[in-house]
Amino acid sequence: MIRKGHSNLSLKAQCKLLNVHRSGIYYKSKPESSLNLELMRLMDEHYLHHPYKGAPRMYTWLTRDKGYTISRNRVERLYYRCMGLQAVMPGRHTSRRHKAHKVYPYLLRNLQVSRPNQVWAMDITYIPMKKGFMYMAAIIDLYSRYIVGWSVSNSMDADWCREVLEEAVNEYGQPEIINTDQGSQFTSEAFTRAVLSRNVRLSMDGKGRAIDNVFIERFWRTLKYEEIYLNPPADGVNLYAQVTEFMNKYNHHRCHSSLDDRFPAEVYTKIEQAA
Repeated sequence: MIRKGHSNLSLKAQCKLLNVHRSGIYYKSKPESSLNLELMRLMDEHYLHHPYKGAPRMYTWLTRDKGYTISRNRVERLYYRCMGLQAVMPGRHTSRRHKAHKVYPYLLRNLQVSRPNQVWAMDITYIPMKKGFMYMAAIIDLYSRYIVGWSVSNSMDADWCREVLEEAVNEYGQPEIINTDQGSQFTSEAFTRAVLSRNVRLSMDGKGRAIDNVFIERFWRTLKYEEIYLNPPADGVNLYAQVTEFMNKYNHHRCHSSLDDRFPAEVYTKIEQAA
Protein backbone atom coordinates (compact mmCIF):
# COMPACT_ATOMS: atom_id res chain seq x y z
CA MET A 1 0.00 0.00 0.00
CA ILE A 2 2.63 2.53 1.13
CA ARG A 3 6.29 1.93 0.25
CA LYS A 4 8.89 3.47 2.50
CA GLY A 5 11.97 4.58 0.61
CA HIS A 6 10.11 5.06 -2.68
CA SER A 7 12.52 6.58 -5.21
CA ASN A 8 10.08 9.18 -6.51
CA LEU A 9 7.40 9.71 -3.88
CA SER A 10 7.75 10.67 -0.22
CA LEU A 11 5.55 9.04 2.41
CA LYS A 12 3.49 12.23 2.58
CA ALA A 13 3.00 12.26 -1.20
CA GLN A 14 2.01 8.59 -1.28
CA CYS A 15 -0.52 9.15 1.50
CA LYS A 16 -1.97 12.13 -0.35
CA LEU A 17 -2.32 10.15 -3.57
CA LEU A 18 -4.07 7.31 -1.75
CA ASN A 19 -6.13 9.60 0.49
CA VAL A 20 -4.70 7.72 3.48
CA HIS A 21 -3.77 9.49 6.69
CA ARG A 22 -0.08 9.32 7.61
CA SER A 23 -0.82 7.92 11.05
CA GLY A 24 -1.88 4.75 9.29
CA ILE A 25 1.72 4.08 8.25
CA TYR A 26 3.12 4.02 11.75
CA TYR A 27 0.16 2.62 13.69
CA LYS A 28 0.84 -1.05 14.39
CA SER A 29 -2.37 -2.71 15.50
CA LYS A 30 -2.36 -6.20 16.93
CA PRO A 31 -3.24 -8.73 14.22
CA GLU A 32 -6.77 -10.05 14.54
CA SER A 33 -7.63 -13.70 14.00
CA SER A 34 -9.94 -14.80 11.21
CA LEU A 35 -12.60 -15.48 13.85
CA ASN A 36 -12.35 -11.95 15.23
CA LEU A 37 -12.58 -10.46 11.74
CA GLU A 38 -15.65 -12.60 11.09
CA LEU A 39 -17.26 -11.49 14.35
CA MET A 40 -16.57 -7.82 13.61
CA ARG A 41 -18.05 -8.13 10.13
CA LEU A 42 -21.22 -9.67 11.58
CA MET A 43 -21.49 -7.04 14.31
CA ASP A 44 -20.96 -4.22 11.83
CA GLU A 45 -23.79 -5.42 9.60
CA HIS A 46 -26.08 -6.12 12.56
CA TYR A 47 -25.33 -2.70 14.06
CA LEU A 48 -26.58 -0.90 10.94
CA HIS A 49 -30.03 -2.40 11.57
CA HIS A 50 -29.91 -2.41 15.38
CA PRO A 51 -27.75 0.53 16.56
CA TYR A 52 -29.34 0.36 20.00
CA LYS A 53 -27.58 -2.93 20.74
CA GLY A 54 -24.53 -2.52 22.93
CA ALA A 55 -21.82 -5.11 23.51
CA PRO A 56 -23.88 -7.20 25.99
CA ARG A 57 -26.76 -7.59 23.54
CA MET A 58 -24.34 -8.24 20.68
CA TYR A 59 -22.81 -11.01 22.80
CA THR A 60 -26.27 -12.54 23.33
CA TRP A 61 -27.05 -12.33 19.62
CA LEU A 62 -23.74 -13.91 18.58
CA THR A 63 -23.88 -16.76 21.09
CA ARG A 64 -27.61 -17.51 21.17
CA ASP A 65 -28.75 -16.66 17.63
CA LYS A 66 -25.55 -17.24 15.62
CA GLY A 67 -24.20 -20.16 17.66
CA TYR A 68 -20.71 -18.87 18.47
CA THR A 69 -18.91 -20.14 21.57
CA ILE A 70 -17.02 -17.01 22.61
CA SER A 71 -16.44 -14.99 25.75
CA ARG A 72 -18.19 -11.79 26.70
CA ASN A 73 -14.78 -10.11 27.08
CA ARG A 74 -13.89 -10.91 23.47
CA VAL A 75 -17.07 -9.29 22.18
CA GLU A 76 -16.59 -6.22 24.37
CA ARG A 77 -13.00 -5.73 23.20
CA LEU A 78 -13.95 -6.00 19.52
CA TYR A 79 -17.06 -3.86 19.90
CA TYR A 80 -15.55 -1.00 21.89
CA ARG A 81 -11.81 -0.98 21.23
CA CYS A 82 -11.47 -2.30 17.67
CA MET A 83 -14.69 -1.13 16.07
CA GLY A 84 -15.22 1.96 18.21
CA LEU A 85 -18.95 1.30 18.51
CA GLN A 86 -21.41 2.41 21.15
CA ALA A 87 -25.09 1.68 21.35
CA VAL A 88 -27.46 4.51 20.46
CA MET A 89 -29.03 4.19 23.89
CA PRO A 90 -27.33 5.70 25.78
CA GLY A 91 -24.10 6.13 23.79
CA ARG A 92 -23.41 6.36 20.07
CA HIS A 93 -21.31 5.15 17.11
CA THR A 94 -17.58 5.48 16.60
CA SER A 95 -15.22 6.75 19.30
CA ARG A 96 -16.10 7.33 22.90
CA ARG A 97 -16.50 10.72 24.52
CA HIS A 98 -13.55 12.13 26.47
CA LYS A 99 -14.91 13.29 29.83
CA ALA A 100 -12.46 16.21 30.05
CA HIS A 101 -13.45 17.66 26.67
CA LYS A 102 -16.14 20.28 26.21
CA VAL A 103 -19.29 19.12 24.43
CA TYR A 104 -21.01 21.69 22.22
CA PRO A 105 -24.81 22.06 21.93
CA TYR A 106 -26.86 20.56 19.12
CA LEU A 107 -27.76 23.38 16.72
CA LEU A 108 -29.80 21.63 14.03
CA ARG A 109 -33.09 21.15 15.85
CA ASN A 110 -35.80 22.99 13.86
CA LEU A 111 -33.13 24.51 11.60
CA GLN A 112 -34.25 24.97 7.98
CA VAL A 113 -31.36 23.82 5.78
CA SER A 114 -31.84 25.79 2.56
CA ARG A 115 -28.47 26.03 0.79
CA PRO A 116 -25.16 24.23 0.21
CA ASN A 117 -22.39 24.81 2.75
CA GLN A 118 -24.92 25.83 5.38
CA VAL A 119 -24.45 22.60 7.35
CA TRP A 120 -21.91 19.81 6.99
CA ALA A 121 -22.05 16.60 9.01
CA MET A 122 -18.96 14.51 9.76
CA ASP A 123 -18.67 10.98 11.10
CA ILE A 124 -16.35 7.94 11.28
CA THR A 125 -17.21 4.31 10.62
CA TYR A 126 -15.53 0.90 10.73
CA ILE A 127 -14.84 -0.71 7.33
CA PRO A 128 -14.34 -4.51 7.21
CA MET A 129 -11.90 -6.00 4.70
CA LYS A 130 -10.81 -9.51 3.78
CA LYS A 131 -7.43 -8.95 5.42
CA GLY A 132 -8.32 -6.78 8.38
CA PHE A 133 -10.19 -3.53 8.75
CA MET A 134 -9.78 0.23 8.49
CA TYR A 135 -11.73 3.33 9.46
CA MET A 136 -13.33 5.85 7.15
CA ALA A 137 -14.24 9.46 7.82
CA ALA A 138 -16.67 11.36 5.61
CA ILE A 139 -18.26 14.81 5.47
CA ILE A 140 -21.65 15.32 3.85
CA ASP A 141 -23.33 18.56 2.83
CA LEU A 142 -26.81 18.25 4.31
CA TYR A 143 -28.62 20.31 1.68
CA SER A 144 -27.34 18.45 -1.39
CA ARG A 145 -26.21 15.13 0.18
CA TYR A 146 -22.89 15.76 -1.60
CA ILE A 147 -19.83 14.16 0.01
CA VAL A 148 -17.33 17.02 0.26
CA GLY A 149 -14.57 15.03 1.96
CA TRP A 150 -13.50 11.53 2.92
CA SER A 151 -10.44 9.57 3.94
CA VAL A 152 -9.41 6.16 5.27
CA SER A 153 -6.99 5.33 8.07
CA ASN A 154 -6.15 2.39 10.29
CA SER A 155 -6.38 4.51 13.43
CA MET A 156 -8.96 6.97 14.68
CA ASP A 157 -7.35 10.16 15.93
CA ALA A 158 -8.13 13.87 16.13
CA ASP A 159 -5.42 14.99 13.70
CA TRP A 160 -6.82 12.71 11.02
CA CYS A 161 -10.30 14.21 11.46
CA ARG A 162 -8.84 17.71 11.42
CA GLU A 163 -6.96 17.05 8.18
CA VAL A 164 -10.07 15.64 6.47
CA LEU A 165 -12.01 18.76 7.47
CA GLU A 166 -9.25 21.14 6.37
CA GLU A 167 -8.96 19.46 2.96
CA ALA A 168 -12.72 19.76 2.43
CA VAL A 169 -12.68 23.44 3.41
CA ASN A 170 -9.74 24.14 1.11
CA GLU A 171 -11.59 22.58 -1.82
CA TYR A 172 -15.18 23.67 -1.24
CA GLY A 173 -15.06 26.62 1.13
CA GLN A 174 -16.24 26.51 4.71
CA PRO A 175 -19.68 25.66 6.07
CA GLU A 176 -21.62 27.80 8.50
CA ILE A 177 -22.12 24.83 10.85
CA ILE A 178 -20.45 21.44 11.15
CA ASN A 179 -22.25 18.70 13.06
CA THR A 180 -20.53 15.69 14.67
CA ASP A 181 -21.15 13.18 17.42
CA GLN A 182 -19.55 13.49 20.86
CA GLY A 183 -16.60 11.22 20.07
CA SER A 184 -13.24 12.19 21.55
CA GLN A 185 -11.84 12.94 18.08
CA PHE A 186 -14.42 15.67 17.56
CA THR A 187 -14.34 17.11 21.08
CA SER A 188 -10.52 17.28 21.03
CA GLU A 189 -8.72 20.62 21.10
CA ALA A 190 -7.13 19.95 17.70
CA PHE A 191 -10.47 19.46 15.96
CA THR A 192 -12.51 22.10 17.79
CA ARG A 193 -9.78 24.69 17.24
CA ALA A 194 -9.74 23.92 13.51
CA VAL A 195 -13.50 24.51 13.39
CA LEU A 196 -13.86 27.54 15.65
CA SER A 197 -10.79 29.38 14.34
CA ARG A 198 -12.62 29.67 11.00
CA ASN A 199 -15.70 31.13 12.71
CA VAL A 200 -17.61 27.95 11.89
CA ARG A 201 -20.20 26.95 14.48
CA LEU A 202 -19.78 23.50 15.99
CA SER A 203 -22.85 21.36 16.66
CA MET A 204 -22.82 18.01 18.44
CA ASP A 205 -25.46 15.29 18.50
CA GLY A 206 -27.44 14.81 21.67
CA LYS A 207 -26.24 11.77 23.58
CA GLY A 208 -28.06 8.68 22.41
CA ARG A 209 -29.69 10.33 19.38
CA ALA A 210 -28.62 8.69 16.12
CA ILE A 211 -31.34 10.66 14.34
CA ASP A 212 -29.34 13.85 14.92
CA ASN A 213 -26.83 12.79 12.26
CA VAL A 214 -29.26 10.76 10.17
CA PHE A 215 -28.00 11.76 6.71
CA ILE A 216 -24.46 10.52 7.17
CA GLU A 217 -25.80 7.39 8.87
CA ARG A 218 -27.85 6.72 5.74
CA PHE A 219 -24.76 7.27 3.61
CA TRP A 220 -22.81 4.67 5.62
CA ARG A 221 -25.63 2.18 5.13
CA THR A 222 -25.64 2.84 1.37
CA LEU A 223 -21.86 2.50 1.08
CA LYS A 224 -21.71 -0.74 3.03
CA TYR A 225 -24.70 -2.51 1.50
CA GLU A 226 -24.08 -1.44 -2.09
CA GLU A 227 -20.29 -1.80 -2.11
CA ILE A 228 -18.38 -3.06 0.94
CA TYR A 229 -20.52 -6.08 1.85
CA LEU A 230 -21.05 -7.11 -1.77
CA ASN A 231 -17.37 -6.75 -2.71
CA PRO A 232 -15.23 -6.93 0.45
CA PRO A 233 -11.93 -5.13 -0.27
CA ALA A 234 -8.85 -7.32 0.01
CA ASP A 235 -6.70 -4.60 1.57
CA GLY A 236 -6.28 -0.85 1.90
CA VAL A 237 -5.38 -0.35 -1.76
CA ASN A 238 -8.54 -2.12 -2.91
CA LEU A 239 -10.58 -0.24 -0.33
CA TYR A 240 -9.34 3.11 -1.61
CA ALA A 241 -10.04 2.15 -5.24
CA GLN A 242 -13.54 0.88 -4.44
CA VAL A 243 -14.50 3.89 -2.36
CA THR A 244 -13.15 6.29 -5.00
CA GLU A 245 -15.33 4.66 -7.65
CA PHE A 246 -18.32 4.51 -5.32
CA MET A 247 -17.96 8.21 -4.44
CA ASN A 248 -18.04 9.15 -8.10
CA LYS A 249 -21.23 7.15 -8.58
CA TYR A 250 -22.82 8.47 -5.39
CA ASN A 251 -22.04 12.15 -5.99
CA HIS A 252 -22.51 12.29 -9.77
CA HIS A 253 -24.77 9.43 -10.86
CA ARG A 254 -27.05 8.44 -7.98
CA CYS A 255 -30.50 10.06 -7.97
CA HIS A 256 -32.10 10.99 -4.64
CA SER A 257 -35.86 11.19 -4.29
CA SER A 258 -35.40 13.92 -1.67
CA LEU A 259 -33.56 15.97 -4.34
CA ASP A 260 -36.34 15.55 -6.93
CA ASP A 261 -34.38 12.69 -8.49
CA ARG A 262 -31.31 14.83 -9.06
CA PHE A 263 -27.71 13.92 -8.26
CA PRO A 264 -25.96 15.40 -5.20
CA ALA A 265 -23.28 17.02 -7.40
CA GLU A 266 -25.97 18.55 -9.60
CA VAL A 267 -27.68 20.18 -6.64
CA TYR A 268 -24.47 21.23 -4.91
CA THR A 269 -22.59 22.68 -7.89
CA LYS A 270 -25.50 24.31 -9.72
CA ILE A 271 -26.64 26.27 -6.70
CA GLU A 272 -23.05 27.13 -5.83
CA GLN A 273 -22.47 28.43 -9.37
CA ALA A 274 -25.70 30.42 -9.27
CA ALA A 275 -24.63 32.01 -6.01
